Amino acid sequence: MKKLLSALTVASICLIPVAKADIVGFEVGGYQWKPDYEGTLAVDSNLLSGTNIDIQDDLGFKDDSHNIFWVSLEHPVPLLPNVKIVSSDLGSSANSSLSREIIFNGQTYNVSEDVATAVDMSNTEYTFYYEILDNWVNLDLGLTLRQYDGKVELKTPETGSNISEMEDVDFTIPLLYGKARFDLPLSGFFVDGEVNIVSYDGDSISDMMIGVGYESTVGFGAKLGYRTFELDVEDDDLTADLEFSGTYFSAFFHF
Repeated sequence: MKKLLSALTVASICLIPVAKADIVGFEVGGYQWKPDYEGTLAVDSNLLSGTNIDIQDDLGFKDDSHNIFWVSLEHPVPLLPNVKIVSSDLGSSANSSLSREIIFNGQTYNVSEDVATAVDMSNTEYTFYYEILDNWVNLDLGLTLRQYDGKVELKTPETGSNISEMEDVDFTIPLLYGKARFDLPLSGFFVDGEVNIVSYDGDSISDMMIGVGYESTVGFGAKLGYRTFELDVEDDDLTADLEFSGTYFSAFFHF
């Protein structure tokens, strides 16, 4: 991961001479995202390999709503990148009655046991980018550092086996960042897309958004779109291959 971070840093530095904002710009906004859940996860212990657990079939996850907020600052200072900070609440819970025996973090959860599961992939990302184009076509390129601070927890009732096991999801990963926006002339409407992506040494994250929106002449705007987030990582004892995909609706103010 250190080699990847160094390579991405060099790539970002290469963008420095080509672009900067003409004036100071500030944007704040938020959106609600309603994804469906798919995928598997496993947590090993020192003694036992964890079961590859399907989050839909085994744990009962289907869909949920999540709130994401962001703020960005663009400036005319040469060489210094623009900055965007995004806070994503990706915590969700589910309940199920197990149809098979599973092993999680060294503990065995038996068939027909009721299990309450919490999966939290919440994160904060810090994006440093340069504005390559700024007219009816806008293009930003840069580097994102995404810091995860969450958990995976499985519990059974106190009246049952009373098992409670938790695995922290705590790591920071660098991603290549790109965003493009196409303004429809004289209308206020636009189409945009955004991507954060990385693949290295068996780990990968792909986070893509596309949307159609409207921005008024005073800077208020709204957008409807679709986001797909795919995570395939091995971090210490945790192995996760997850996909969250669904629609979102956002509102923002840009000045």
